[in-house]
Amino acid sequence: MSLNLEQYVSEFSAQNINGEHLLQLDGSKLKALGMTSSQDRAVIKRKLKEMKASLEKARKAQEKMEKQREKLRKKEQEQLQRRAKKIDKCSSDATEGTNEQ
Repeated sequence: MSLNLEQYVSEFSAQNINGEHLLQLDGSKLKALGMTSSQDRAVIKRKLKEMKASLEKARKAQEKMEKQREKLRKKEQEQLQRRAKKIDKCSSDATEGTNEQ
C-alpha cells in the first residue's frame, strides 16, 4: 500500500503472501499473482531488493555483535581463571610459609 499498489492487496491476501513469502517472489511469481504491469513488478522487485539488503545488513550486524559478546565472555573467563590461579598460588605460598615456621 505504501508503494501505491493497493490493487494487489486482495490477491496477495487471498494467496496468504506474508513478509517471508514476499521476499521469495520474483517477476514470474508476481505476474502469476496478477501483477500484469511490468512497471508495478519493477517497483516491487526494487523494494524487495532493498529489503533483502537491509535484512542482510542487520543479520551481519547481529553476527558481529554476537562475536564481540563471545570474545568478551572468553576474555572475562580467562581473567577469572588467572585470578583463581593467583589466589591459589598465594594461598599455597602462605601455607608453605606457615609450615616452615
